[in-house]
Amino acid sequence: MPGEPTVRENTGQVIATVERAVDVLMYFVETSAATLGVTEIAEALGMSKAAVHRILSSLRGRHLIALDPVSRRYSLGIGAMRLGLSYLDRLDARHIATPELVTLSQRTDETATLSLRTGWSRVYADQVTPAREVIMSVSLGVPYPLHAGGSSKAFLAFLADDEIEAYLSEVRLEPLTDSTIGDAVRLREELAEIRERGWAQSFAERMSGAASVAAPVLDHHGRPVVVVSVCGPLERFRTEVDACVEALLDSTGRLSAQMGWAAPEGG
Repeated sequence: MPGEPTVRENTGQVIATVERAVDVLMYFVETSAATLGVTEIAEALGMSKAAVHRILSSLRGRHLIALDPVSRRYSLGIGAMRLGLSYLDRLDARHIATPELVTLSQRTDETATLSLRTGWSRVYADQVTPAREVIMSVSLGVPYPLHAGGSSKAFLAFLADDEIEAYLSEVRLEPLTDSTIGDAVRLREELAEIRERGWAQSFAERMSGAASVAAPVLDHHGRPVVVVSVCGPLERFRTEVDACVEALLDSTGRLSAQMGWAAPEGG
């Protein structure tokens, strides 16, 4: 048809322009530098400086990029912040986590759980159990203190330091079993270890005969949104810890990325 090649050609040009603009915008996200110059962007992306300048001008028009008039260097603008916040506001951690719980339970052949924090307590909000004769099953909606059990300690360890100290000073460390940590000094040391390695474990600390490993799903500030755990009967679980931790951290890593968390370089 007359004119059709021109239409296709124009459409291809528009798509290519959009793709280049996205590449420039994402480069600001992926680089560690707070500001960038036209030459830096052009060299990194293999584009001409003229093309980069045109794209930056367009992005500035939508407030996605900001220009420092003194240094003539560019940074992400308020429009980019609004996009990110809008995405984060629409995230439903429980909905997003459901497929990971299924995968985690299938991979470990144990029960996978999701916990939410409610003040100085946390509750199980969801669980997926394996198809085997002897399993662990948790009670949904029952509050547990943040010092007792793997999921609880995974929440507490990743709170801000002042929140941890407030918990230790305000909450009586009452034991749920003989294995619950009831000493503030010992608990503080364990919380530091949990934060360092990225996951918590419990052997009969919340319930006799039960064991678990747990890790937080972090948001873009590095704060725990929810906690995911793998749990099972104590004696069987002792031989499964390493494999369960590996599977658990794979799942929470993917979920944290979806929630906006980016681990520091080298961390």
